[in-house]
Amino acid sequence: MTHVIVLGNEKGGSGKSTTAMHLIVALLRSGKKVGAMDLDLRQGSLTRYLENRKKFCENNDKELVFPKVVTVEPSAVDSRAESQKKETENLKTALKSLAGCDFVVIDCPGANTHLSRLAHLHADTIVTPLNDSFVDFDLLAKVDPGTGKVLGPSLYSEMVWTARKQRAMMGVRGGIDWIVMRNRLSATRARNKKTMGDKLEELSSRIGFRLARGFGDRVIYRELFPIGLTLLDLGGVNSPVRLSTMSHVTARLEIRSLVASLKLPVEDHPETQTSDDGEKKSAAAA
Repeated sequence: MTHVIVLGNEKGGSGKSTTAMHLIVALLRSGKKVGAMDLDLRQGSLTRYLENRKKFCENNDKELVFPKVVTVEPSAVDSRAESQKKETENLKTALKSLAGCDFVVIDCPGANTHLSRLAHLHADTIVTPLNDSFVDFDLLAKVDPGTGKVLGPSLYSEMVWTARKQRAMMGVRGGIDWIVMRNRLSATRARNKKTMGDKLEELSSRIGFRLARGFGDRVIYRELFPIGLTLLDLGGVNSPVRLSTMSHVTARLEIRSLVASLKLPVEDHPETQTSDDGEKKSAAAA
């Protein structure tokens, strides 16, 4: 059965597309068949990431792994009810076309759209990248400004709760595994980091998500987007680009740690392992 992974968060700039792309490549390199779907119909960051990857291969005569990409067309119908009905049909058709994949990775927009809600309803795993900021935390929970006490779930948490409830009412087997991924962690702002960690731990047991460490605040992630590469494409003997710093090697370990924390139904594959002795030594040192 196809395992659907949804990257969701009702806020832009949290790292959804970067995370989606790295998960896609990690799963492809593990030997799995992977489908990709970009529901951010306006910005289309994941779509552009894949286009940049294709151009890199063409310009540099390289072969890289690619997912099966399916586009979901937005509805142009004026009636809201008819528009949502059409988009529902379009998403179902797209998912059916990816039925032969082991995994489907869906990148959602930073907004509460009909397609985003539908994607969450079909999710087996939801990954929510969250910048280490109380601006992002506000989408998960309401906090008393005076005491800092968590008062209850907020906008995005309610969307996930609704998806879980609807799946249960429809009799869909299996629940939704929700992972909140603390992204762009920095070595500085130690006090804010601890406060955020404490609040997330408190909230996780109340509304039902698991915490995972995401990606550090590294320039390398932003540098790779224009050429369509991920950290998993770097570092080996046959890689298009070699790793140049210890920071890059450490960042690559972050990717593997994230994939492991998601507990997806995937076995290790030679392509996902370190590809030469030099990288193994560097990784051990990191």
